[in-house]
Amino acid sequence: MEKITIMGFGNPVREDDGVGIYVIKQLQKILGERKDIQILDMGTSAFEVLFKLKGQDRIILVDSVLNTGEPVGTLYKLPADEIVGALSQDHSHLYLHSLKWDQALAYAKKILGDEYPEKIDVYLIAIDSTRFDTEMTAAGKAGAEKLAAKIVEELNL
Repeated sequence: MEKITIMGFGNPVREDDGVGIYVIKQLQKILGERKDIQILDMGTSAFEVLFKLKGQDRIILVDSVLNTGEPVGTLYKLPADEIVGALSQDHSHLYLHSLKWDQALAYAKKILGDEYPEKIDVYLIAIDSTRFDTEMTAAGKAGAEKLAAKIVEELNL
């Protein structure tokens, strides 16, 4: 049985920046508790949970992306290996409480070595506002719901 970790990033008090967390909450409702799927609310700090990736076969990351020029709610799927490979090897700028998913992947790869999962999917949802607000826009929420459904479909659940 494939072990999968789904990680949502974002700040739920910064309007649509919370779409990754919203997707995670939707998936928790849809999937419930399962032995093969670990669903993690990463918030805005990820370093302390990197060790939970040990022994996983697949990672799915969800976050927002600002200023794409596309409508809010547009979904993107990125090749994670290219992003991790492009990261700086200079770790002097590391702040553990502001680690983003791209940094989390780079550090996880370094920490886990041979136990780093080979299958990584990165999904981003286009947003255009991160102002202080605990409510997401309708378009941001619709994009998050669409992505939650897409993940469930891709996992054949």
